[in-house]
Amino acid sequence: AKCQCKLPQMERKNCGYPGISAAECKRIGCCFNAAVSGVPWCYSPKPKKVKKVCPNDPYTRINCGYPGILPMDCTRRGCCFRAHPAGVPWCFYHRVTEE
Repeated sequence: AKCQCKLPQMERKNCGYPGISAAECKRIGCCFNAAVSGVPWCYSPKPKKVKKVCPNDPYTRINCGYPGILPMDCTRRGCCFRAHPAGVPWCFYHRVTEE
């Protein structure tokens, strides 16, 4: 994503080799900007921002507990807890999504 390449010039970490082309740099997942000399032109992007969310669809839940687990024990495991509906896990794993 373009926003991952918006880095202050002094924070750029070299990602390629001397003379790498813009196309090759981007092909290996790096950012390319040759506007300023003296800093890496092919550089590592900022890491993607991710967040954990509890899935809304109860039928996509992946079990994180055991029958009868208490909400406090579930959240201690770092999982989501919703005591409904019947027939699906009430203690279940988060999903990770990109922001």
